[in-house]
Amino acid sequence: MIKVRVQSLGLDQNTKSPVVILQEDGGERVLPIWIGPAEASAIAMELAGMKFPRPLTHDLFPLLIRGLGGTLTRVLITRVHDNTYFAELVITRGDELFTVDARPSDSIAIALRTRADLFTTEDLLTNAAIEMPSGEDTPDFSEGESAGPQPGLNPEQLKEYLRKMDPEDLGRFNP
Repeated sequence: MIKVRVQSLGLDQNTKSPVVILQEDGGERVLPIWIGPAEASAIAMELAGMKFPRPLTHDLFPLLIRGLGGTLTRVLITRVHDNTYFAELVITRGDELFTVDARPSDSIAIALRTRADLFTTEDLLTNAAIEMPSGEDTPDFSEGESAGPQPGLNPEQLKEYLRKMDPEDLGRFNP
């Protein structure tokens, strides 16, 4: 498994869908994952350090995990099937280890709140990632156009789409 971090949050200009960009630690490959607006807002609020007097939905999960004596140790983004990414929450409680199937967007929002590490597979970074040009730590999310991934793409078509995608094709996500 390869450790990744949330590099940024963007907006696909064609589909108007939010995209979370994960970047491998110490590397240049990035993995874009199209997500829903509610989850994007939850991620954006945590990245911005926004706190609310009452817990929001993604704030409840860490409270529940801790309240049941567990700790979220890491999030694994494990695979993609029919343009849908899959993730697992890895929770420890004493000597017990639990994995819970979850959407990557929710998993990332929860991991940010618990400071849990994010990981993905070499296969996803190799086959579904895009590479950042050398020397660029952050893409310029200026206004642009993107074809966006089309429903029903096979793995090879998705791989080709991601290879051709320019990070500048994404705009800033504003919650």
